[in-house]
Amino acid sequence: MPEITTTDLADFGWRELKVAAELLTALIDQGAPDDFESERILIMMNRNSGYVFLTNSEFQVAMMNGGCLETWYTDFEDGSEGFKEGLPELSLQRLGLTGGES
Repeated sequence: MPEITTTDLADFGWRELKVAAELLTALIDQGAPDDFESERILIMMNRNSGYVFLTNSEFQVAMMNGGCLETWYTDFEDGSEGFKEGLPELSLQRLGLTGGES
């Protein structure tokens, strides 16, 4: 059974390669999100969803949100996922994202 995620660019289609290029361009132009660790950053694709994203040694995820590279959060307690502005208040609290923190 193949892995759900891959870093092998040979497994990426044209659309996924374009998203990977967009991620790399944003990483160069904008830098990583403030709360995204910069150690061992990889481009990864989920074979089931087709999502292409950056991940790192801390298993954090960064994706494009419009024209901005932003952290994609997961609240493992209730399964909520998304960018900061799309998460429920309780998830924001559990993840320490309320107030002036990011």
